Amino acid sequence: MGPHPAVADVRRAVREALADVQRDALVLAACSGGADSLALAAALGFVAPRMSLRAGLLTVDHRLQAGSAGRAATVAEIGARDLGLDPAEVLTVTVGAAGGPEAAAREARYAALAEAADRLGAAAVLLGHTRDDQAETVLLGLARGSGPRSLSGMAAVTGRYRRPFLDLSRATTVAACAALGLDPWDDPHNDDPRYTRVRVRRRVLPVLEAELGPGVAEALARTARLAREDADALDEWAESAYQNCALSDIGEAGKPVELSVAALERLPDAVRRRVLRRAAIAAGAQSGALFATHVLSVDRLITSWHGQKAVDLPGGLTAVRRYGTLILAISPIP
Repeated sequence: MGPHPAVADVRRAVREALADVQRDALVLAACSGGADSLALAAALGFVAPRMSLRAGLLTVDHRLQAGSAGRAATVAEIGARDLGLDPAEVLTVTVGAAGGPEAAAREARYAALAEAADRLGAAAVLLGHTRDDQAETVLLGLARGSGPRSLSGMAAVTGRYRRPFLDLSRATTVAACAALGLDPWDDPHNDDPRYTRVRVRRRVLPVLEAELGPGVAEALARTARLAREDADALDEWAESAYQNCALSDIGEAGKPVELSVAALERLPDAVRRRVLRRAAIAAGAQSGALFATHVLSVDRLITSWHGQKAVDLPGGLTAVRRYGTLILAISPIP
């Protein structure tokens, strides 16, 4: 008799995600102890030796709740003792305040995971995001009016990070843990309505499912895949256009960027705005603080030029049009 269907599903997803990893490489599972990441760690522990891979576990103690150190230690113990993962480490972080609690915790977590992956020489770090997480991400992007890149959600592969479960439901990971006799930890933050994502999960998605019928999360995740294909193609086009529009040396980050207005005018809107965003980041703007409204303001220097003044952008950056050239630089403009 084969494994439970949910167990088979999570193992297959991890096996497919690691198909291109070289033999003897180290793969790490980021595990909070919740159902998604615990199922991920268990699947990695089963699949890795059968693929001649080494497998380990990282769990992050954000120190935001009482008893967090003990829970993190328990997760690491389960990984080492029950799932055969070695190394199994606790990464203790300090969460700042910039960008709100969710963003600050995420920044601290990814910084710790990156440091540990570098130190241990890991080829990949697996993350337990599911189809439900993807649907929530798409809805949040839609509510913010962030455009197709935001609607494309999370990528299955981003550098060293891999998300094997983006085609699996949260119910599948819960069922896999139950079938394997694993007892996931339910983070109280996942039920705290102060967090926007929790409200989307507990209130918005259930209403959509009730009013539109089942399958909304799956449809949103499918939308993310389609949007990502389009966004990737447009980004590739925009990168080439950026090189063609540049009038200055664009190889050094933080240096002024000069672009040909005439060349920008010939581009489709979607491509031109990507070029402008790319130029602003290259000149020194932080991507997380650069919103669509900022890019549209710069775009008007190209499409609706009537001698207007310079546009101020995040990070002390200024965009100004002079004699057929768009200049983006840290103020004051040279």
